[in-house]
Amino acid sequence: MEIWINPKCSKCRTAISELDAAGMGYTVRRYLEDPPNTAEIEDILARLGLEPWEITRVDEPIGKELGLKQWPKEAAERRRWIAALAEHPILIQRPIITADDGHAVVARTPEALKSVL
Repeated sequence: MEIWINPKCSKCRTAISELDAAGMGYTVRRYLEDPPNTAEIEDILARLGLEPWEITRVDEPIGKELGLKQWPKEAAERRRWIAALAEHPILIQRPIITADDGHAVVARTPEALKSVL
């Protein structure tokens, strides 16, 4: 199991605490320091069953600067969104937990977090 975190994020800290309390083994990836490449983002999106715009923090300052709220959310623009996430990992929603069984969740809610515990 791997968890992508930003240590400054309270939801990430909560997820780590819950994983620890459950005795789960996991690897931490500080994705701002070790950014995912486009292939890794494509893989995580497939595991999540989501599109890139669904895991994008459009209200981050760089998201506003790029005008992400106006970007089309359609298949033809998918690579553009993924490239933006790879170039600016702060835009990636967090925490993301990838389970060994292949599934993944954006663990922002208690329900999502419990699905991997």
